[in-house]
Amino acid sequence: MSAVAYDLLIRDGTVVTATETARCDIGVRGGRIVALGEDLAAGKTVIEADGRFVTPGGIDSHCHIEQMSAVGIMNADDFESATRSAALGGTTTVIPFACQHKGDDLAAITADYHARAARGAVVDYAFHLIVTDPTSKTMDDLSRLVPQGHGSIKIFLTYDAMRLDDEAVLDVLLKARELGALVMAHAENHGMIAWMVKRLLARGHTAPKFHAVSHPRASEAEAFTRLIAMAELIDQPVMIYHVATAEGAAVIANARGRGLKVYGETCPQYLFLTAADLDRPDGGKVICSPPLREAADQEALWAALQRGDLQTVTSDHAPFSYDAAGKLAAGPDATFKQIANGMPGLLWRLPLLFDAIVSQGRMDIRDFVRLTATAPAHIYNLADRKGAIAIGRDADLVIWDADRRVPLTDDLVADKTGYNPYAGRTLTGWPDTVVRRGEVIVSEGAMVAAPGSAAFLPRGGGEAARPRGVAAPEFDPVRNFGADLY
Repeated sequence: MSAVAYDLLIRDGTVVTATETARCDIGVRGGRIVALGEDLAAGKTVIEADGRFVTPGGIDSHCHIEQMSAVGIMNADDFESATRSAALGGTTTVIPFACQHKGDDLAAITADYHARAARGAVVDYAFHLIVTDPTSKTMDDLSRLVPQGHGSIKIFLTYDAMRLDDEAVLDVLLKARELGALVMAHAENHGMIAWMVKRLLARGHTAPKFHAVSHPRASEAEAFTRLIAMAELIDQPVMIYHVATAEGAAVIANARGRGLKVYGETCPQYLFLTAADLDRPDGGKVICSPPLREAADQEALWAALQRGDLQTVTSDHAPFSYDAAGKLAAGPDATFKQIANGMPGLLWRLPLLFDAIVSQGRMDIRDFVRLTATAPAHIYNLADRKGAIAIGRDADLVIWDADRRVPLTDDLVADKTGYNPYAGRTLTGWPDTVVRRGEVIVSEGAMVAAPGSAAFLPRGGGEAARPRGVAAPEFDPVRNFGADLY
């Protein structure tokens, strides 16, 4: 063995996985972790961790990048600015969307997103496929795209221009089952929302705070229940996105308690902001869907994360500038219905969670790793490469300054929205050094990676997408008079 055994050596870190912590060195060669131990041999590059926490790079499995909204407003971020923000916040893998709008060719759209990411991304990436127009052509495209490494499909049960009716949802669930893909859903009751929006606007209730009122709490639990019933009929696993209410979390817990393969995520905005944040002069900055809820919902979501009823915390990064090019495209007096939905989050997700979970002691640092890296790697079939510090895995690593106190301001923004929805808070703990596949991409809080240096991560649906093999009576030939419905 040569005197220089490793390309990169991280010496004397407190290495954290989802199950344990250990003080040791990390040896990296060829972009992979090849050794964990004490007093490892020299490396070409040596980073002295000095006992600081070293965690796996974060995986943000729900973010919108260079995506046009349903009403024609473009995200503020391109792949370079979005993934730069991700890296500065300790995230080394993102899974954004290749978004089909009505009438779009899904294969062409996906190719376009690939080209954009290849030009700009600085953290590794995969794609979810958004299906809003499940024509026979789209279904044929899915049959080609899923085997090419796009193992997950997103659908909407709400939004005028995006939603699928129940029959179309069943078609997509069945197609995903045939292809071994995971289905994710934005699930709210569209009729309830549309009805409430009309009544509020007709009575002059147009301010941002009424956005929360326009999405009845019951719309979440009802849509979750309906989606789960359809998924159980087909025997197709589903992930339910951005859970915001206690009632929604309870529906998922009940389904999982019955043995169904139902997964759930929430987002920092539902853990750290409430509907009261909409009732301020710039409340439009924090309009998102589902809307912000109440402090009691926050506690219910934290409890669901602790129990494992919800498995991940994602950013749902949906960046729109707070001006006429973004959220205020309809003018400074836009109604809550006209303001673009979404807020930035790629940079803030991990620091917010580190502060809450580790610094404030809500959970253990191993839970922090589980929720932000290990669980999403397993759910989205990346665990052979990402989400853990283990021999053979990609050397995606974050060294934390656990004592650093950081006041959150708009000046820290690295995306193109121009604002920080969490401004005014002070966090304890910040990512100091970020490594992607053995290459330092953030050093002492500064970006040093080149745009386009990231890698695409092809993946199938994996174990999370595998049906249980428990047929509903209507699909069981023993009980359905011999009909072949699969």
